[in-house]
Amino acid sequence: MTRNRRWIVVAVVVVVAAVGSFVIVHRRAARQNGVATGSAPPAGGAPAMPAMSGMPGMAGMGGAQTSTDSSVSLTPGQLRQFGVTFGTADVRPLTSDTRTTGVVTFDETRITDVAPKFGGFVDRLYVNATGQQVRAGQPLLDIYSPDVLAAEQELLLAGNLQRTMGQSAVPGVPGNTGDLVDAAKRRLALWDVSDAQVAEILRTGRPRRTLTLYAPSSGVVVDKKVVQGQATAPGQSLYTITDLSDVWIDVQLREADVAAVRVGSGADVAVEGLPGRTWKGRVAYVYPTLDSATRSVRARIVVSNADRVLKPGMYATVELRTPTRSALTVPTSAVLRTGERNLVFVDMGRGRLMPRAVTLGRDAGDYTEVLGGLQPGQRVVTSAQFLLDSESNLAEVMKSMISQGR
Repeated sequence: MTRNRRWIVVAVVVVVAAVGSFVIVHRRAARQNGVATGSAPPAGGAPAMPAMSGMPGMAGMGGAQTSTDSSVSLTPGQLRQFGVTFGTADVRPLTSDTRTTGVVTFDETRITDVAPKFGGFVDRLYVNATGQQVRAGQPLLDIYSPDVLAAEQELLLAGNLQRTMGQSAVPGVPGNTGDLVDAAKRRLALWDVSDAQVAEILRTGRPRRTLTLYAPSSGVVVDKKVVQGQATAPGQSLYTITDLSDVWIDVQLREADVAAVRVGSGADVAVEGLPGRTWKGRVAYVYPTLDSATRSVRARIVVSNADRVLKPGMYATVELRTPTRSALTVPTSAVLRTGERNLVFVDMGRGRLMPRAVTLGRDAGDYTEVLGGLQPGQRVVTSAQFLLDSESNLAEVMKSMISQGR
């Protein structure tokens, strides 16, 4: 095995020596031909490198011209052939992107509860199933309440007294008993009896045996706790109605991502059960406490749900975007990360592409911050950088070998 390794080392040394000799001979021949023909060396005294495609085994991008400054020159046809595209180094607003998961929940500001302030007995149900869609002002149920019935009779009595006392001519007896009527109306109003229902009682002169309760808002009945003939107590919840035109996405943020998300951050929401669709939302609230077990912070995202396809309980994938500051950036695809340094190829004009080492900041979406090495407005290559880098590296190798052969 040791003997085979020695032969491999010897073979490598021979190949390297052969290539170096070829370059030195080629250089000397070029000098002699230049002297013989009287041709002048290129400006600046730096000899032009031959095309890489003209050297066997060293044609990375056929026909590409390299020079001693490591730049690569391509014709318009070669730019199209190798798919070289360009972007611009510009000052752009940076955004922090955070990806997380969440659950669709009800918008708590759109939940209403139907709980009468008086006791009674359910006489008739108009809405008798959970999940039923209701609109504001729609009848929900008729309820018989002895207390409300007594208050209605007091209202009628005060009204009759007002009419009769207004016609009295007895000295010392006031002719205005409106305070009694107003007091009876206020008592019914405190039980949420509407003005229209009170006016109907006064108009007909008869108390209503049952009182109709109406939906306070439009939405879906998500909870029903009443049946026909049931006795109800004051304040007992009978229906819960939720408007699903807006929903909340309850997300969990890692402790490391909390600083990158704030109220107003934009959100793109995708649901596994509805592929191909995304919803736009915004962060409405970031909870002030951290869960010590999961090391996460909850945040609330408001999403419009006009077509009612988002159902509470669905799992969602959320991408959050938070604008931070403006900085010089280039498209992320323009950066060539070699491990030892970061390069971009700058368009110097006339197809000449120059590799430039840059100092990078943070990545923000499709762009990367540049801290040094570029100026605003410079055009940079956004594709085929690996091919360009290989040509540039060949030029560096050839330059080093030629300098050693002098």
